[in-house]
Amino acid sequence: MKVYTKTALLAFGVAVCSSAMTLALDRFSSASESFISSDNSIAQAEGAKRSGFLTVSNSVTPPTDFTHAAESTINGVVSIKSYATPRGYNGGGGGSYSNPLYEFFFGAPQQRQPQQPRQRDNSGAEQQRGLGSGVILSSDGYIVTNNHVIQGADRLEVALNDNSTYNAKVIGTDPTTDVALLKIEAENLPVIPIGDSDALKVGEWVLAVGNPFGFTSTVTTGIVSAKARSVGAGGMGRSMGIESYIQTDAAVNPGNSGGALVNIKGELVGINTAIYSETGSYVGYSFAIPSSIVTKIVTDIKQYGTVQRAVLGVMFQELTPKMAKEKGITAVNDGIYVAELVDRGAAMEAGIKEGDVIVAINGAPTHNTAQLQGEISKYRPGDKIEVKYIRDNKAAKASVTLRNNQGGTKMTKQNDFTELGCALKSLSESQMREYRLSGGVQVSGLKDGRFKAAGIKEGFIIVDINNARVRTPEDVEEVYNAIMRAGDEDKVMFITGIYPTGRKVYYAVDLTEE
Repeated sequence: MKVYTKTALLAFGVAVCSSAMTLALDRFSSASESFISSDNSIAQAEGAKRSGFLTVSNSVTPPTDFTHAAESTINGVVSIKSYATPRGYNGGGGGSYSNPLYEFFFGAPQQRQPQQPRQRDNSGAEQQRGLGSGVILSSDGYIVTNNHVIQGADRLEVALNDNSTYNAKVIGTDPTTDVALLKIEAENLPVIPIGDSDALKVGEWVLAVGNPFGFTSTVTTGIVSAKARSVGAGGMGRSMGIESYIQTDAAVNPGNSGGALVNIKGELVGINTAIYSETGSYVGYSFAIPSSIVTKIVTDIKQYGTVQRAVLGVMFQELTPKMAKEKGITAVNDGIYVAELVDRGAAMEAGIKEGDVIVAINGAPTHNTAQLQGEISKYRPGDKIEVKYIRDNKAAKASVTLRNNQGGTKMTKQNDFTELGCALKSLSESQMREYRLSGGVQVSGLKDGRFKAAGIKEGFIIVDINNARVRTPEDVEEVYNAIMRAGDEDKVMFITGIYPTGRKVYYAVDLTEE
């Protein structure tokens, strides 16, 4: 589904808050404090009216003790080190500069200012490439972090707060939301309870817990500065397509990525993922993925092997006051303007029409794209939602049954192509329009195997293999089987494709039996 939206670029840029060793250092219930007025607050108010000035009760004081929240959460946050073996140049598939997220947040390699000389290592020895944080979700070893923390790693090492270390297995990832689920073989681990990020209020106190610059168990405090905030990465054609962040002023720095954002009850309300900065280090604002989105993504990965993405079936624009005036809309001056409908999509079947303005999903306001994306991302294909909209300056409601990218309502299972060590999925119609392709197959997951050894990264879109066009995972399997059945001594898949950044890449995957 192609989305028509206006994206404003941040003046100073945005940086993900994981620390890369081979790059320059860069990048769920509410607990609002109750304010009780003093006994003479009414008299003060009356005095204020007479004087013309507003007075504030001396009894209104912010909380000052965060020890409970800090002590109950630091053991539930882990340090994650990523390791990779340097590979030779293969058209952009290997090496430390192949991560599209790093390219967006820090610029292309030639644009970066190196902090120290780097020597090319052709020894094949494993090197540490990154450092981030993670949050323990269950006592048996499930850990959530950011996808950009672990992307491109050959090995992941998790260190607990007691300094014990474990090798972690990637259970699944979702580049669209920048979420990854890991598993370590451990028991009786400390767990941070999940709170309600939807109940957070602007101005509410929160704590960021992580490992900035490698300093373990670091806690900083701040307030919720905004909700449903977009930072513009999705509008640049990058893999982080869903952006509905919690914005805070809690200090977050490189190494904090994947760490916890908790309320003063010690409940997880977000996963820290990015900072607003011109230097790569914290200068005022940070961004976290809401726990409501994280829990849905993690549950999908555990249950289905892949994220169950629901779509509304509309192409839209954010309504502005100017646009509202031009189109004669007087009932509202913001919301989601339906510019076009997907044929036989969820919205069309529910009676929504072009020109309608969507103002709420299940009662949650949709003033902008971030709010719409945030709400829809919480649901699965087949779920029914109530859509409130404005038509002819009158309010109306529709019951909408959400669908998947293929237009159905059934859950989909991840297609694990174990022979190559990857998971594959067909491109949706909206992806084909976005990337201007007539077809293709996307790498949606990687394990140790042929693809990873060749340097292929998650998110890569296969266009053709050995000059044969591929449109489904079955096409890839058919080509693979044909190569393996052939009597040739050298068995190679020559793959042409692109990354979501638009970068065209060629790979040669060796299928020779070892």
